[in-house]
This record gives sequence, C-alpha cells and structure tokens, in this order.
Amino acid sequence: MPRVPRWLLPVLLALLITRLWLMPLASSFWLDETATVFVAEFGSHHPSLQAVAPQAWQSWYYSMIRAWGSVFGFSEVATRLPSILAMLAILALIARISARLIHPESGWFAVFACLAQPGFNYQAANARPYALGMCLFAAALLFLIRWLDSAAWLDALLFAGCASAVLYIHLLFWPSCLVFPLYTAARLATGKTPVSPARVVLIFALWAAALVPVSVQTLSLLREASAHVIVRPPSLVQFLRSLELPLILACASGAWLARRIWRWKAPPLALTSSALVLTAAWWLCQPALLFSFSRLTGESIFVGRYLDLALPGAALAATAASARFLPSGSWRPLSAALAVAALLLMAQWRQLWPRHHDSDWRAAAAAVNRAEAASGEIPVISISPFIEARPPVWTPAYPLPGFLYSYLSVYPIRGRIYLFPFENSPQAESFAAALANGALFQSRRFLIYGWGPQVRYWHEWFSRRAEFSDWREHTLGPFADVDVVEFDRN
Repeated sequence: MPRVPRWLLPVLLALLITRLWLMPLASSFWLDETATVFVAEFGSHHPSLQAVAPQAWQSWYYSMIRAWGSVFGFSEVATRLPSILAMLAILALIARISARLIHPESGWFAVFACLAQPGFNYQAANARPYALGMCLFAAALLFLIRWLDSAAWLDALLFAGCASAVLYIHLLFWPSCLVFPLYTAARLATGKTPVSPARVVLIFALWAAALVPVSVQTLSLLREASAHVIVRPPSLVQFLRSLELPLILACASGAWLARRIWRWKAPPLALTSSALVLTAAWWLCQPALLFSFSRLTGESIFVGRYLDLALPGAALAATAASARFLPSGSWRPLSAALAVAALLLMAQWRQLWPRHHDSDWRAAAAAVNRAEAASGEIPVISISPFIEARPPVWTPAYPLPGFLYSYLSVYPIRGRIYLFPFENSPQAESFAAALANGALFQSRRFLIYGWGPQVRYWHEWFSRRAEFSDWREHTLGPFADVDVVEFDRN
C-alpha cells in the first residue's frame, strides 16, 4: 500500500477549493443572485417582493447579506464569500460526523466525496441561501450526535437552535427535518444513549415550538406553489440521478479494487444501525419527499438546488459503502486518489477562469450600453426571466426598481427601457404591436435583451412584422444563456 505524506491531503484540498470555489467567484451573477442583491439592497418589504411569494424573502440569509454588504459591498466576490465560508464549515462538520459514525480515519474521504459532486461545489460560489442552510443542518446533526452521546444540555440546546434555523434560511429544506427524529428514534431503540425519552421529548418540543412561525409560512407557500413552478413533475430516472449513485458505486468499487490489489485481510467494518439510519436519511429524505410531493400534487418542486441539502449525505453514503472494504491505515491513500479524481473531472480545464453559472448578465448589459453609447438613447426591450412576471403582477408600467427586473438594478443599462413579461400573452402582444407601430418604428435602432429563449421568441415575432421587413437584424451575443439582438433600419 502506498504511503501518503501528511501534507498531501491538505494541498489537494487547497487545490480543489481554489479551482472549484475561488476561481469562479468574480464571474457574473446569475439571475437568482441578482435577486439576492436586490433583496439585500432594497429590503424584504419592498412592494415588488410583497407581490411575489413574500414568505420566501423573509429568510434570515438576506438580512445577513444586507449586513455583510453594508461593510464589504455587493460585488460578485463580496456577496459570494459568505457561501464560501459556510461551505468550508460544512467540510469540517462532515469530516467530524464521518469520523464519529463511520471510522476515525474517514474524515478526509468524506470531504473529498463532497468535493466530487458538482452540485456541492456549485453552492460554494452561489450567493443564495443554500450553503448557509446546508451548514446549519450539518451543525445540527453534529450537535445531535454529541448530545445523544453525552447527554450534555449545551449540545441539546445547540441542536435545537441550529435545527430550527434551517427552515428560517430556506422553507423548502423541510423534508430533511425528518432526519433528526429518525436518528434519535434509532438511538433510543438500540438503547445506546444516556439521554432519557422524557428529555428527548422536551428538546424536540422546544424545536417544534421554534418552528411554529416558519411552519405557517411554509404551508402558505405550498398553497401558492403552482404560481412558482418552473419545472415539470420529475420522472423516476430524474429521481435516480439525484441520488448520486455513480459516486457511491465508484467509491465502493474503488475501495473493493484497492483491497483486492493490496490483499487487505482486515475484517470488514460493521456500522451501527443508528449510523446507517442517519446516513440513509440524510441522503434520501430530501430527494424522496420532494419527488413524492411533486408527483402527487403535480406542482413540481423537484429542483436541483433544493436537493443539494442531501449531497453531504450522499458523500457520507459513499464513505460508508467504502468502509466495508477499508481497514485502518488505508483511508489516506484512497482519500488522495479520490481528491485527484475530483480535481481532474470537476475542474473545467477547458476554461482558464470558469464561470460560476452558464449566465453572463454583466457582459450582456455592457453590450447594451456600448450600443447605446454608439448611437445615443435607443429603445431596449427587456424581458423578465422570472416566471412570476405575468399579468396582473406584470404590466407595461411595472415600476422600477422591481424584483421582476432585478438584473437591471444590479447591472444597469442605458436607453429607453420597455418591460416585457416572462411569457407571451394577449397583453404582451398588444403592447408589442403598439411599440412596433410607434416608438420602435420611429427609432433607427432598438434592442431586445434577456434570457436567450425569450429573446429568440421576440426576435422572430418582430422580424415577421411588416414594419421591420427591410431592417437588419444581428445578435450582439450570446452571453452564455443571455442574449442581445439588435434591429437596425437599413
């Protein structure tokens, strides 16, 4: 078995964090990140937010970002740094949990199993609530494990506090709350805890009481779910893909192969039943319950970013599957191999500076401003990419600054801006026809700016109009999934 220098694993960790987390930090915000900045700057009580799922903007995350931004500003790097810090904390927490539940030497393996998942790395440079929620959830689990091991009141109170805070960060993390009672019940059933059932009831009652206000908000949001659905109900294949099975199978088969090569004779590690319950629940509760809710109601909330809370659980499952074949002393070389594989496969080596998201609103806004500077003020059709931008919330006179056009606040553009809704409607066509006969036709140029598919739709719509039959059309982009099209009178 190869020997691994003590410095190698920290170096590999630093390389992975630098390439996967830090280098994308300065890239353009994507759409939802511009919403984060908008909420942080204008406050959750802005009228445009109260008209669109007001419960969602009450998250403690936005208050934290507002306080952070008042000190460090709202640049891409500054706004994303809190997520980086939260994800660093998650790595430390998952290492501790793995060492307590699976094997004392398994911490590094669990860390690199996290970093081998694209969704996990994506949240590190994402100015959204998910990293903070994932961090608080992992902290709650560690405090729960410690409390059930020692019966210390401080750990019990820290568990209740962190577990309560998870839903105050993001409402759609509710499925994973089932992990806490499942693990606790497993510990009580096996009798491997000094904590009495009466004390468990007390602490869980405290946790439940703290969740009453946010539970009311969650139920209210579920009643309005159809207004915010952005994906179709998931298929069984999509559900299976969400479970990160290739990672778990690759880790287990790699550990099995290493055992065969080096002829390790150590007896297989037997995990406790409660450890298996926690690992399985962390891995499966979030995707399984969101999948079931989406299929049963037809209102799909099976969205990748809502599932990412389960990714540390998938890493723990990969570590547990590998533990079946790894004796003491073998974890470090296998951890190094996993880190190298993650670095080779996850790092987007075809780009020097990888984007955080396949979206470049910053460059698109700059292209609009260059076009405006070249010919003076021109009309700009700006299409909202938010699904909530529909009548009656949307009107042509929608006031700016407003949430439905938060990207215009973060990356301002010049010109005479005309606001279009998320999708076509009789009101939108009527407004577009009036513009075609009036302001657009009277101008020598105009631009269409927004999310690529929407820009393509309205590009074709205007190009079919008789008013613009002899006008030239060309694209100034695309800027990843954002586009700008220019119409120019010939």
